[in-house]
Amino acid sequence: MGTSFVLLDEGTVPAGTKQFVLEEKVGPVAIRVEQGRVETGERPLIWLTTPPISYGRTYDRLRCAQALGVAAHDLLDITPQWLSAGNPTVFIALRDRRAVDDAWLDSHGVSIIKGADAAPICVFVFTPAPEGAYARMFAPEYGVPEDPATGSSTGPLAAFMIRHRLVSGAAGTRFVSEQGTKMGRRSILYVELHGEGGADGIDVGGYVTPIAEGTLKL
Repeated sequence: MGTSFVLLDEGTVPAGTKQFVLEEKVGPVAIRVEQGRVETGERPLIWLTTPPISYGRTYDRLRCAQALGVAAHDLLDITPQWLSAGNPTVFIALRDRRAVDDAWLDSHGVSIIKGADAAPICVFVFTPAPEGAYARMFAPEYGVPEDPATGSSTGPLAAFMIRHRLVSGAAGTRFVSEQGTKMGRRSILYVELHGEGGADGIDVGGYVTPIAEGTLKL
């Protein structure tokens, strides 16, 4: 979404464009733009269609609790699992917002979770909320202690929540994932399901707020 915003803001993608495609390592990613009202300076809402989601191995709940520094009873009775739509992520469901805020993960904690696995992973902790989910994402193996908004993991989050009946999988369902609040960078990501259980696609949307601008002189 950030890349799409820059392409639109710089005019690389013409103003008023409603759809275009980004070529990523995972393949083409469809982008949809809901234009804001120009007269009020409203930003566009940018949606991406989640690439195909793959499901991988599951992880021990007690090891996950130990790695996150929370009690075993702070985890829901749901087995943590690896999912990816291009960004390998382990999803861990916690009991409430307090547990999510109490969690922390460094590289040592990641090694506790994954054991002998060599491939790097991200770790996404969340709890169901009336509006959808309250979440945090740690990726120390990628040099990101905590990420305030992870669009590439939010589609798989939706798939994981649907599979475990933490959110409705009915076609047309919309919900939000609140992320980054604990680190002081609250972000809201929107999810829309196409088809039952997202069978026809899971779209993830968000607004982008530019916070810095740089110039490279050669």
